[in-house]
Amino acid sequence: MTKPTSSALHPFLATTLETTNLKEIGKRYRGKVRDVYTQTEEGRRFLIATDRQSAFDISWTTIPLKGQVLTQISRWWFDQISDIMPTQVIANPDPNVMVVKDLQMAPIEIVVRAYLTGSSSTSSWMNYNAGVREYCGNTLPDGMVKNQKFDDIILTPTTKGEEDELIDAKGILEQGIVTKEQWEEIEEKAFAIFRRGQKLASERGLILVDTKYEMGYDKDGVLTIADEVHTPDSSRYWMADSYQSRFENGEEPESLDKEFFRLWLREQGFEYGDKSTWPEITDEVRIMLAQKYIDLFEKVTGEKFVLPNDPQIEARIQSNLAEFTV
Repeated sequence: MTKPTSSALHPFLATTLETTNLKEIGKRYRGKVRDVYTQTEEGRRFLIATDRQSAFDISWTTIPLKGQVLTQISRWWFDQISDIMPTQVIANPDPNVMVVKDLQMAPIEIVVRAYLTGSSSTSSWMNYNAGVREYCGNTLPDGMVKNQKFDDIILTPTTKGEEDELIDAKGILEQGIVTKEQWEEIEEKAFAIFRRGQKLASERGLILVDTKYEMGYDKDGVLTIADEVHTPDSSRYWMADSYQSRFENGEEPESLDKEFFRLWLREQGFEYGDKSTWPEITDEVRIMLAQKYIDLFEKVTGEKFVLPNDPQIEARIQSNLAEFTV
């Protein structure tokens, strides 16, 4: 497939979607990337994927068409896993928007990992490298190296709050976050969805390395997959054909996800507590990241990414959501 050129993406630099203000469709909650509007009486929410780019809990810039990529990848994955468990999706009225069920969310992030990697404080590699061997209820063997595959996939949940904290099944049950029966179902579904993701990614020449799921309960108490599925913001992808040789040479895998941006920041000398080390995110970098996101969409779905005809994304969203005003 022919990838969008820098010149084709350039018009979208000036009209990236940094935020929305659609009071007519409900009260807004601003997440790291999504603006979420809730219509409680109608039992639905609107997930509007903006173009905001965060890493290390810092909002850095906006990436052209990132919100569209995230929404379209997630929608594609919801279709691929709908036979495993119910999904949140009601409608997809705009390339950046999903209308979803208003769920009672389980207050944990459900993280599944297949490889020892990562650069965040809760990642398997950062903990392992610090000497941790009992990790979220999983016993990790000595002698592993970064980016090595686990013998089998593992579940490493975190709490949801100002800062995510690692937790295990025992802690989840002791704190009454969910019941034993609920946790067993969450675990079963998370593993099943991840294995489906691994299979489909492998067919596209990709490795699904790890991911984060969020789940909740609908009005009938049915466990439902929510938020996003296997997007480059919630998941890590590597190129399969070069993984082994790079691993054997001690090189980082070819990455097609937000980890690429994290590693780029580290390479520029970024240190969280020292703002003097925070690099400038130029338009060249923004377009490079946009091409990364679009490339991943095409690799994962096998579909061509279609550039919008009009770069005025915010006006288009407002028009497409007019029927949902209250």
